Amino acid sequence: MRSDEVKKGFSRTPHRSLFRATGLKDEDFDKPFIGVANSFIEIIPGHFFLNKVAEIIKDEIRANGCVPFEFNTIGVDDGIAMGHDGMLFSLPSREIIANSIESVMNAHKLDAMIAIPNCDKIVPGMIMGALRVNVPTVFVSGGPMAKGHTKEGTPIDLATAFEAVGKHEAGEMSDEELKDIECNACPSGGSCSGMFTANSMNTLMEAMGIALPGNGTILALTPQRKELYRKAARRVCEIAKDEQSREKFKLKNILNENAVRNAFAVDMAMGGSSNTVLHMLAIAKEAEVNFNLEDINSISKKVSHIAKISPSLSTVHMEDINKAGGVNAVMKEMTKRGDNILLDNLTITGESLYEKIEDAYIKDTNIIHTINNPYSQVGGLAILYGNLAQEGAVIKTAGITGDRVFTGKAVCFDGQPEAIKGIVDGKVKSGDVVVIRYEGPKGGPGMQEMLAPTSLIMGMGLGDKVALITDGRFSGATRGASIGHVSPEAAEGGMIGLLKDGDEIHIDVDQYILSVNLTDEEIAKRKAEFTPLKKPLNSKWLGQYRALVTNASNGAVLKTDL
Repeated sequence: MRSDEVKKGFSRTPHRSLFRATGLKDEDFDKPFIGVANSFIEIIPGHFFLNKVAEIIKDEIRANGCVPFEFNTIGVDDGIAMGHDGMLFSLPSREIIANSIESVMNAHKLDAMIAIPNCDKIVPGMIMGALRVNVPTVFVSGGPMAKGHTKEGTPIDLATAFEAVGKHEAGEMSDEELKDIECNACPSGGSCSGMFTANSMNTLMEAMGIALPGNGTILALTPQRKELYRKAARRVCEIAKDEQSREKFKLKNILNENAVRNAFAVDMAMGGSSNTVLHMLAIAKEAEVNFNLEDINSISKKVSHIAKISPSLSTVHMEDINKAGGVNAVMKEMTKRGDNILLDNLTITGESLYEKIEDAYIKDTNIIHTINNPYSQVGGLAILYGNLAQEGAVIKTAGITGDRVFTGKAVCFDGQPEAIKGIVDGKVKSGDVVVIRYEGPKGGPGMQEMLAPTSLIMGMGLGDKVALITDGRFSGATRGASIGHVSPEAAEGGMIGLLKDGDEIHIDVDQYILSVNLTDEEIAKRKAEFTPLKKPLNSKWLGQYRALVTNASNGAVLKTDL
């Protein structure tokens, strides 16, 4: 066992002495040591109960002949950090989480791991760290939140609350109606109830084969979820106690190139958050697989968009997907179109993906459509290219509310606060293209989410009348013609930084085009005169991050070689 390095032989007497101080007995030193990587934190609705989840898991690990060691990572709640400079710390937290997993697991030579994430950056951060360690790892998330309801019974969620601010600002919603939404949009613990970033990543873990069926859809704080925690704990012990299994189920043997492609395919079928592109690119790099941004469109062309979930369809939430058959039913339906999902890949259950989904079926075709009745013949995400995005930009096509071809005049803002003020003050009109720049990984720094400006646009009735482009990113709750991750970003001299008010911008989603109608001579002239804005910082961590981070087309991973 890997842990023998810290617990076997006379030279490890001091090490065993320290282990005994934590309560270990003679018999424990022959058992596998399991890291229980928890992301319990009281400020995040999807995480405040994970201390109790860890107790369930640790009890099951002990009952199955292994020794659990719980440790914690940090977490940032994107909804609470949204709309102010706290959001600058959200994406960088992914790197802290990955580093903490790598540090604890490798410093103590633990044999296997069970990871308990749930929300936003915590899921990809844990996956990235686990890939560096490369021991058998089972992921089991805290689970999604139940949807909320207004007093009248209308289904609502966090996206409703953000868009309600825009409606209230436009005079279309009373104080009483706004308070009703505030009090009922998030009714319980769990990751926010729609196909936002957290639930997108939690479902993709099923597609990658690193989590058990139901991980993305079984509601938090339910008996069914508790049984999933126990199953995950039993499974990690089965693997850890067998020498051949410890080798066979190393994480990189499961999370390989096929798993990455399957994740993107399922993402397309379910219309996941555009943030998944950022995170899956980073995960692919940690897995050392050959996958690039341009591969996404080729996958999208082969995948039917068969599940529409809030915010793309406000009446459908994760609990509805679970009742309709879950992620396995989505994947089983996808197989009917041919080679869009790779079925022979190993999963953490020991089955191939084919075996795992063999008996799955759609229980409600109003919630999960068949491939004969898709929302679209192509997937719910697309990568756009052109002189405005030479290295790519991302749009969640599943969330588009207006035309898929749009040409309009640029209205430029240097940062999200300036954009919010400009939108509220009426600077954005029907037919405009809102440009929010200096919000990329380096320019932010930290790549803020743009839920506040997009929600204002939707709430003010402009959702199908304007487009928005940014080198920042969007919350999974965003909808409308919103294009993010524009690369190169403004802070590194990208074309988005050279735009001026009134420039004509052309978007064609189906042709994968994002361009500005300027001559090569005019672009060259602007580049020669351009000096990127560098925002002042009062944070040492963000200063380190800005110096090391790559752009969104590279997954915003940190450079390890200078």
